[in-house]
Amino acid sequence: MSLSLSATSRRLDAFAGRWTMYRLTVVLLLVMTAWSFALSVAGQLFYTPAELAATAATAVVSSLVASRVMGLLFRTRPQTDSSLITGLLLFFLFWPSTEGGQLLTVALAAGAATASKYLLVWRGRHIFNPAAFGAALLAVTGLNSAVWWVAAPLILVVVLPAAALILYRNRLLPMAGVFLLASGTIITARFLSGGEPLTTALATLFASYPVLFFAGFMLSEPLTLPPRHIQRLLEAAVVGVLFAVPLNLGPVYMSPELALLAGNLLAFALAPRAGIRLRLRDNRALTPTARELVFEPLRPLKFRPGQYVELSLPHASPDARGARRIFSLTTAPEKPETVAVGLRVSEPSSSFKATLMKLKPGSVVTGTSVAGDFLLPRRPGVPVLLIASGIGITPFMSQLRSLAARGQIGRGTNGSDIVLVYAASSTEELAYAAELHGMGIRVLACTPTDPQISGWTWLGPGLPDAQALGRAVPDAARRAAYISGSPSAVAEARAAVRGAGVRTVKTDAFLGY
Repeated sequence: MSLSLSATSRRLDAFAGRWTMYRLTVVLLLVMTAWSFALSVAGQLFYTPAELAATAATAVVSSLVASRVMGLLFRTRPQTDSSLITGLLLFFLFWPSTEGGQLLTVALAAGAATASKYLLVWRGRHIFNPAAFGAALLAVTGLNSAVWWVAAPLILVVVLPAAALILYRNRLLPMAGVFLLASGTIITARFLSGGEPLTTALATLFASYPVLFFAGFMLSEPLTLPPRHIQRLLEAAVVGVLFAVPLNLGPVYMSPELALLAGNLLAFALAPRAGIRLRLRDNRALTPTARELVFEPLRPLKFRPGQYVELSLPHASPDARGARRIFSLTTAPEKPETVAVGLRVSEPSSSFKATLMKLKPGSVVTGTSVAGDFLLPRRPGVPVLLIASGIGITPFMSQLRSLAARGQIGRGTNGSDIVLVYAASSTEELAYAAELHGMGIRVLACTPTDPQISGWTWLGPGLPDAQALGRAVPDAARRAAYISGSPSAVAEARAAVRGAGVRTVKTDAFLGY
């Protein structure tokens, strides 16, 4: 059973990793749109194909046009995927119609949603979910109200797998679970108190309330999420309660979109975001297929060792991987004058990486967020086992450089108890080898040939299995394990450390890298 689940996980990672989260969201929303048209043609949906087509076209075209106008006003390149997502989300929120006045309000919602990305910002980061803001603005002004018609039993057939894939891809299943538990418990309790059987209450919850669509496509919007896992769970709980409890403030009644906006405010209060602007200082080779880009932050960049930064690089004709990518930071926060990211560069390269590699020193790149929970234990002295495959070494470099900057590792110190298992396709692909050797930590190299580095132990090619790991690290069971690399390498290493008796395991899978 575990092998089957692992194989399924690898297939899902391989499929989802072909696209960025934005492009995958567009694809899935288009699939849902096509399914709604199929249901309409078959007479299984209340709305006619003409009504669906008119509303979808209005929402999407209005979003694209508004994005282009705002891009010209603010002298930025608009993000097509973002505009498509906003338009398609609004399509599923407002009552489908061919009536001119109704379509005009949909267009206004799309324009307000797009404008919020540029006007309701803090240091370059928008605060509210755009689609939720557009819908809420129309409701508050009395122009129109979102009906969330996507909450229909037959549409649930595609909403459920689509939402699950988005949440799995973005590693947000726990957050969605908290939201569903909070909102579902309250809604179900309300039905039960009214005399409804439990089965009827649950069926109504999932078939008539947009909980799955909301969790998968609205709550998961990445640019408005707080950076830490525990903060996201708290936001999900608060939004779940507001989603389910019928509150009102005068003529304004609580709605899914208002619940999400309240959650966005909470997320912003928990971790206010600062705009990220980085000036390229150096682009240096790490290995024949990997490079490290060193930047000078135009304002201080706050992060913790092991976190990642999402870079935005608008460029002509972006491919399916889009204009935003996530990279692990490799530098220590104790040395804030520069920050760096490490990345693999191979052919054929994505349009993003091709553009990034062409940047000259002095070029400025913007970032959208710093986030991640791939953090070493706060309590000093906890023995750790680090397992890196290929470019998966990058988050560990930030952690190790931070420990070195604080004098907690290095030759002649009594610092952290660290064992690093480092796998690469060849000795030439061992990035940062000289620096790691200088740190004096214990390294177990997994390469086809012995790297012959003094103090290192060679384990042979490939990641070790549970037995080999147990022999090389006899005290593995008392260590906290951290694994970083491709999804397949992470799955393989996780099985090995579990087999070696390790109980605490954190992973950082590089999707689509």
